[in-house]
Amino acid sequence: MQHFPIYLDTAHANIAVIGNGEAALAKLRLLFKTQACITVFAPDAEPELVRAVRDHGHTLVARLPEVQDLTGMRLVYSATEDDAQDAANAALGRAAGALVNIVDNLKGSDFITPAIVDRDPVVVAIGTEGAAPVLARAIKKDMEERLPTALGRLAQAGKAFRPKVEALPFGRARRDFWEDYYLKAGPDLLAQADHLDPQAALQDLLDRHLARDHHTGRVDLVGAGPGNAELMTLRARRLLDRADVVIHDRLVTPEVLELARREALFIAVGKEGFGPSTPQDHINALMVDHARKGAHVVRLKGGDAAIFARLDEETEALDAAGIDWGVTPGITAASAASAAIGRSLTRRGRNTGLHILTAHDKDGIAAQDWAALARPDTVAAIYMGKRAARVIQGRLLMQGAAPATPVTLVENASHPDQTITPCTLDTLAQTVPALHGPVVMLLGVTPARAADVLPELNEVTA
Repeated sequence: MQHFPIYLDTAHANIAVIGNGEAALAKLRLLFKTQACITVFAPDAEPELVRAVRDHGHTLVARLPEVQDLTGMRLVYSATEDDAQDAANAALGRAAGALVNIVDNLKGSDFITPAIVDRDPVVVAIGTEGAAPVLARAIKKDMEERLPTALGRLAQAGKAFRPKVEALPFGRARRDFWEDYYLKAGPDLLAQADHLDPQAALQDLLDRHLARDHHTGRVDLVGAGPGNAELMTLRARRLLDRADVVIHDRLVTPEVLELARREALFIAVGKEGFGPSTPQDHINALMVDHARKGAHVVRLKGGDAAIFARLDEETEALDAAGIDWGVTPGITAASAASAAIGRSLTRRGRNTGLHILTAHDKDGIAAQDWAALARPDTVAAIYMGKRAARVIQGRLLMQGAAPATPVTLVENASHPDQTITPCTLDTLAQTVPALHGPVVMLLGVTPARAADVLPELNEVTA
């Protein structure tokens, strides 16, 4: 992010606009909506510009500015549509200590003005770092159609009511109230009739929220999916957006965490095979402690919450503490891996069952029914198997598995850097060391052409 978006307080701020054409008028139409004191510098000003400045009660100076004219200006816009003159104006503005924008000149500007959807006091700014103004305008058009014109009136009523909402406990209780108002009660009110009193409706809603018990929170155990944020369920994204506390695993990606509220407390509780791990008892205590303080906790797990994710241990701890909880499933890594290679993990005439297993548990290499796994046409998805690849290979060969049994290694399933590496059982141990990310071993299946399955993510090797 090169340009950091902020909202600048323009009340009584001094802003200069230099120019006498459509570019200057376009900026002025936007700036006239602010509370700034605007001075326009325009030699030989056109009648339309003169009329616009006069009608809005601002100042017109019929010449180009000098440095002393720009002293005290917060922002300076140069819109002369002459490169040399714009550069000179920009130098004067910077010498006077102002931030400068040259219209349609990204490199010469200190800041950019985004496309804006105005539902005062709700203002949506859309920027593309100057790379795609056409796209910004398309997004603006879409949002103009989506956001009702009465949205500003809804927000104004809520703003005036904010002091009364302080009667609710700080944090989740207040957010629940405002979510109820802005997403349900408020729109319902506007849909009924324009003349209804928003303040009366707000007071009725507040009375109902005050009657609730806000002392005990809740824990949602949520599957984040295999890593690609687009593969999260709608429910998972909604819960993450509402969470006060996010307790997340090591493999939950930054892209997924970005979907949570920035104000949320993020707690990493990573576990790594044969490496440092957060004790499960500590994770349980974190969930209970934060929920008892009234927080909405999301226990965010990579993949699916019910597959190799200690779900039972965590729900039992929450039950013992009397904490309300729910489970939201996610796409598990085996499903993401099979999608990546374009193969079903079950197929009529080949396998009537599917083994999903972990290569190691808390005691080391996990014990398995190797004889069953070695049977022809067996299909298995093996998690956390890189370090155990030689053991897996040896056990299966000892039980009579064919050395040519296909194995497909899917590294970083669903991620942009996903790789797909086919091998056979007799070459498994030699192939795995070249892979460095999390790997799902698909025993008994080979890649198909997967061009139509997650095409933007797949890098299928031959």
